[in-house]
Amino acid sequence: MDRAQKEKVVEELGQIFESSGVVVVAHYAGMTVAQMQDLRAKMREVSGSVRVAKNKLAKIALEGKPGVKMGDLLTGMTVMAYSEDPVAAAKVCEAYAKTNEKFVIIGGAMGDTVLDQAGVKAVAAMPSREELIAQIVSCIGAPASNIAGAIGAPASNIASILSTIEEKAAA
Repeated sequence: MDRAQKEKVVEELGQIFESSGVVVVAHYAGMTVAQMQDLRAKMREVSGSVRVAKNKLAKIALEGKPGVKMGDLLTGMTVMAYSEDPVAAAKVCEAYAKTNEKFVIIGGAMGDTVLDQAGVKAVAAMPSREELIAQIVSCIGAPASNIAGAIGAPASNIASILSTIEEKAAA
């Protein structure tokens, strides 16, 4: 890899560190190509991605970026999983680590906050952006449906009382 290629990789990694909601760093020693492709496919499903890069280049790319302290995690054979959604990459990595013992999460970063293994696990337990939106919409919609039900209830009660009175009068 010549200097121009290295500079391009550093620039790409810098953009990843700036734009990602979360970056998860893991060791992947011993994983097969098929297992890595499976991980990449699962990350694509949540609009995330997986990147393997030289640790030295990643550390250079981290300089002046959020999560610069994450550079301490970059030792050995590391892979970085990232997504714009602050939870998606952590969820996928956590689930994948449970099924593949060769994929070991060592930490990550969420903005300026450096995460350890427990931190990544905690982020993975949080609801995703879509789940939060669904919860907010249901909270907003619930009062409206309750009001509609309350307004409609007296009318239906009056209608049933009137029909009962009408039946008694007809009998």
